[in-house]
Amino acid sequence: MKDMLIVKFGGSSIASPDLRKWVQSIERSTRPLVVVPGGGPFANTVRQFQTRIGYDADAAHRMAILAIEQFGHALVSLGEKLVAASTIEAIEAAQGRGQVPVWMPAKLVLRAEEIEHTWSVTSDSLAAWLASRIPGSTLCLIKQIDLPAGSSIQAISAAGVVDSAFAALLHPSTRVFVAGPSDLPLAARRLAEGVAPGREIGSEARGASFVEAAQ
Repeated sequence: MKDMLIVKFGGSSIASPDLRKWVQSIERSTRPLVVVPGGGPFANTVRQFQTRIGYDADAAHRMAILAIEQFGHALVSLGEKLVAASTIEAIEAAQGRGQVPVWMPAKLVLRAEEIEHTWSVTSDSLAAWLASRIPGSTLCLIKQIDLPAGSSIQAISAAGVVDSAFAALLHPSTRVFVAGPSDLPLAARRLAEGVAPGREIGSEARGASFVEAAQ
């Protein structure tokens, strides 16, 4: 489906009082949309116990992907239109029914050899990877911070706003927007108009001021 909007919903938002407002805004979208959930505290638990128990990187990767699906199921329960979808075909079928699919990544990601089994790959990179598999799609990352004007992919990567694998998995033609708390009041209206909330992030290295501010 053309012109799809891929909205990555950070797992850290699970503790935010704005969580349900974002869900309600997302369900107002008139544009084909798929939600990519983050791992949040579920993935953090996997990482914490890897050190304590000693399971290997492959096991941790699989467990972290399943942790993302846990938050995905939580999101589905909060919405009226949200449904779980594991494949691109299932995503498009849900959209065709007027629903908003929440991507459950295990089925596709666990057999993707190009995705490294390391903690440098988070749900941000998985969202970029999914966007690369859907031609003409736009990626919107919902974050708990507001980015200044002039931020770039390189700058937000260097500052840790996205993971270090993000740029490598992002297709050059994919437009990227980042939405923060200040974008929420207008998010429902923008999505109802078929527009991605937040500000667009370019690939030019012009965001050094953001790196300095984030350190």
